Amino acid sequence: MRFFRKLQTMRLKSDVNIKNRRATFDYEILERYTAGIQLFGTEIKSIRESKASLADSYCQFVGSELYAKQMHIAQYQFGSYANHDVLRDRKLLLNKRELRKLAKATKDTGKTIIPLRMFINENGLAKLEIALCQGKHNYDKRQSLREADDRRQLDQLMKSAR
Repeated sequence: MRFFRKLQTMRLKSDVNIKNRRATFDYEILERYTAGIQLFGTEIKSIRESKASLADSYCQFVGSELYAKQMHIAQYQFGSYANHDVLRDRKLLLNKRELRKLAKATKDTGKTIIPLRMFINENGLAKLEIALCQGKHNYDKRQSLREADDRRQLDQLMKSAR
């Protein structure tokens, strides 16, 4: 009996944390949401092996439903004829209130929905952290690089002072 409890706690802890590093550089994040993802069996198995990428992915409304597009989840190694399409559109699961709020916000010019992070929660479900974003201009990107460089130099000075 204790073995099964230990096995359950081992299964619940997950180190899957797939990030979209480019998103914070290219976009100014306005609001964050956590959404569920509608997946096939071979897709969740690939995600648990961290075989997914959020680079160049975005979210778009089709009717009143929100879909993640261009999200790459590699084919499962042991999947046979039932393997999934790598770049298929995946439905995101949010409350109606959140969907209406996002739909209204994206009708404004310059605002888009970008996936930031994919993770497995404590219940073993795949979740996608999405954000309502506004694109940065080149001068904003230069300012972000300058701030990161200043932080890096400050950290080096603090380490050398010790």
